[in-house]
Order: sequence, then C-alpha cells, then structure tokens
Amino acid sequence: MPKSFYDLTPAALTELLKDPIVQMAMRADHVTQQQLMALIGPTLRNIAAKSKNGAAAGKPELGRMVNDYRPSVGIMLLNSNNEVLVGRRRDTKFTAWQMPQGGIEEGEDPRTAALRELKEEVGIDNAAFLAETKNWLHYDLPEVLINEARHGGWRGQCQKWVAMRFTGSNADIDISNDVEFCDWKWVPMEQLPDLIVPFKRGVYLSVLDEFRDLLEASWQLATPGTPA
Repeated sequence: MPKSFYDLTPAALTELLKDPIVQMAMRADHVTQQQLMALIGPTLRNIAAKSKNGAAAGKPELGRMVNDYRPSVGIMLLNSNNEVLVGRRRDTKFTAWQMPQGGIEEGEDPRTAALRELKEEVGIDNAAFLAETKNWLHYDLPEVLINEARHGGWRGQCQKWVAMRFTGSNADIDISNDVEFCDWKWVPMEQLPDLIVPFKRGVYLSVLDEFRDLLEASWQLATPGTPA
C-alpha cells in the first residue's frame, strides 16, 4: 500500500480506484474512474519523471517529490571506545543533542560533505571512513518548523549517513566558531534515540540498526582479549 499520494504510480492508482470505499466516494462526487485518471495521470507521470531524473543525477530516490527534502549528510563519528560524538544545539530552549549533520552542496558526494561538515561544525578533519547507509533516510519537520528561515521552506531532510573513526584527540575538537553547537560529548550509541528530538528518532534507529554489525565488529577489534 502506498504511504502517500506521491508514492502512487499510474498502475497503483488504478488498483486503488477499485477499492469499495474509493468507489463510494467517487459516486458521491459524481466522478468516473476515467475522469479521475485523466486529471491525475499527467501529474503522476511528471512526478515519476522528476524522480527518475533525480536518481540519474545521483540525488536521493524517496518515492516522493524529491525537491521537498533537503539533501544532507549525517555523521556517526566513533572514538576508540566506540562512543559517538554528539553536539548540543544552541538554537533551542530545551536540551537537544544530535550527531553532526548538514546539507550536501552542489557537486559533493556524501563522504566529501561529511568531512566538510566535521570541519565546519567541530573543527576536525582527522577521521577515517568506515561505512555509509545503503539507502537515503528521511524525516519530516513538524509543521511549526517548516517556515522558519533556518529550514528554508524544506518539508524535511533526506540523508545519507556515514560512519567514521576519529583518529585525533579530544583537544582537536573545537566548536568555538560553530553556529549550531554550544557543547559536545561522547556517548554510548544506545543513548542516541533518547537524546535526539522525537521527529528524528526514526532515522536514528535506522542508522543504529544498519551500523550495528559494523559497531560490534569494531568493538571486538578494539577490546583486547575479546573472542573472535
């Protein structure tokens, strides 16, 4: 079952129109299936074309109107104890922590964007790539936030997440010039879903699930005497 109108293909719409409840609504509005298909069909084809072109250009395929979501990257940065770096946001009235993230600029791939964001947000460039999520993950912003200037009218964000190993020391971390974070700390990965704002929690759970095997393997390598 499609999750929204934007997930519908013409074939899926045809199947949906066979639903008894939909048929009842069409009769009440005196609309035939052919009339509805003629009205909606061109819009669906336009959406499909935009999604195809976006995928061909290396943009995320969400099955929705891609332009409603800001392409961005998230970084799970791990220290030698397999703890994760989080920053405390300075633009909220309540305590909110998150892993570094930011928009992908024109011509950037996710790994390049991840290194740039680490430098801009926490002042480091000494990190080694470990893995990235197979798919793009997305979240919707609450309606009250969509029209705030800092969100640029985006409906939400679609993200590639990159896992990286921090190869420097805590002394290298510097948020003095960052406009987003006012504090930072290392936390066990299990704490991440409780630290993040609720509308991003689903993405964080997906990231943890996808990187769990990687983290467990890294933990064994980092812990002397751990059975293989």
